Formats: sequence, C-alpha cells, structure tokens
Amino acid sequence: MSDGTSAVIREARKDWATEHREMYLASGGAHGHIMDITPVGGRSFATHCLIKYTGRKSGKVFITPLCYADIGGEVVICASKGGADHHPAWYLNLLDSDMVEFQIATQAFRGTWREPQGTERDKVWTFMTDCHPFYADYQKATDRVIPLVMMKALEAIPVFKLSDATGTRQY
Repeated sequence: MSDGTSAVIREARKDWATEHREMYLASGGAHGHIMDITPVGGRSFATHCLIKYTGRKSGKVFITPLCYADIGGEVVICASKGGADHHPAWYLNLLDSDMVEFQIATQAFRGTWREPQGTERDKVWTFMTDCHPFYADYQKATDRVIPLVMMKALEAIPVFKLSDATGTRQY
C-alpha cells in the first residue's frame, strides 16, 4: 500500500477515530474500550486502549486510541498506520521514551514498553493477527516490518482526560 492509499484510509476513518477518542475520554473509559469495528475490517467485539505520549518535536501531549491484545500479562499494540510505508507518529514518539502511559477501559497505568524480537515476535504477531485480522492485510500492503509494542503496567495512574491532551493527533 502506498502512503497515498493509506492517507485515503485515514481520511475515511478520521471522524470515527476522533469521535471514538472523545467518547473514550469523556466517559472515563466506560465507553470506547469495546467497539464494533466490522465496518473497517475488524471484529464486532474489538478491544481498544488509549496511549498518552509527548511529541518529540512539538513537546505537546497526545492521546491515541489503538486496538490491543493481552498476551502473557503484557498489553500489545501494533504500529501499523493502516499499512502505510512509514511508521505512525505515536510510535516514533514512543521510541524517545523508556516509559509509556496507557489506559484500558476505566484503568490507567504508567509502565515500560518493549518490542518483541525473533520467535517471540512471530508468536505475538500471530496472536495479534488472530485477534485483529486486518493487521495481516496491513503488513501485506507495505515493505516495512510493522512494529509490535508490548506494554507492562508498573503503577496505576488517574484515567486520562480530554484536557490532558495539548495536541491533536494528525491522521
């Protein structure tokens, strides 16, 4: 998939993604954790988390909703960007930090993150594509290896609020 095709997908999903993020934040996580994403190639009972990170260039705080899975006590997210030929901004920003803040439903955490390698990555990728089959299509659409990020909670923190974000995610 070219970056141009990925841009078309992002534009088509932009309003949905913005509405999803705002619903998740406004409800304190009571709504938005489980969503029917069959219209965009997902499952009817798909799980979503929020990640909060600081822009490496802007210094602004961003909150991004992402599909996730839980494997071995770690939360796994995928830096797919819809199969674009370049990594999403949230992933590039995460690379500049040892820690990550994430929210699942009504609970938020500060934790560490890592990228699985080798056979572990293969196992986690298979698990992620079983949970969210569209990731396999995204991988077929690009030459880059789509990164997987595994997050481990260290401490509970207050749930995210819309006012925590000083920047708006660019789709």
